Amino acid sequence: MPNEEALCARFAVSRITLREAVRGLIEDGYVIRRQGAGTFVTSGPALRNSLDTNFSYTEYLESSGVKVSKKVIDAQRSSGDDEVIADLDLGENDEFVVVRRVRIAGKRPAIYSIDSLPGDIVDARRDLKAFSGSLYKLLGSRGHDIDHARTIITPVLATSEIAQILDVPAGTPLQHLKQVDYNTAGRPVMRSLEWHVPSVIELRVYRRGPGPMPA
Repeated sequence: MPNEEALCARFAVSRITLREAVRGLIEDGYVIRRQGAGTFVTSGPALRNSLDTNFSYTEYLESSGVKVSKKVIDAQRSSGDDEVIADLDLGENDEFVVVRRVRIAGKRPAIYSIDSLPGDIVDARRDLKAFSGSLYKLLGSRGHDIDHARTIITPVLATSEIAQILDVPAGTPLQHLKQVDYNTAGRPVMRSLEWHVPSVIELRVYRRGPGPMPA
């Protein structure tokens, strides 16, 4: 990229404004700063999702100017899954709804997800149409605005089933996310398993420099 003086002159902004804008581009992964060399535009997938902020993938893809479609594979009532029960803090006999979906960016499958939500918040049949939109908006409309989430990221290889869903060869490296979303009262209201295609959507984390060393 051109130096600060040239960019300030080109866009008629102050150095403070320019530096704030560049910092935002760095945090979003669009540019990288190399000490002693300058600031450079990065290359890679057209879609980059920063994990620093938790938001709806549907809204993110649309805000990136990408035509988004979402296919709901199925939505079913379920119970008895110990992992889901533990993650959603449910009772042993409580039901939950499992929603399987594929998000398509442009014409390419980008994310396959399996979302589990408490049965007292959503209904598999009544909410089937709503499942094709943002689940965060759906939860918010039921009085469960999302406050924060906890996520585990693991590199995995596509199984034959997932490869068929995402239209990639079996064995393709994918980014797997397990996430639990909590409402403002601290209740877990959604458990998500997601498989991301890195060549379509790239996950990034902005890490600041190390803080002071402990004494």
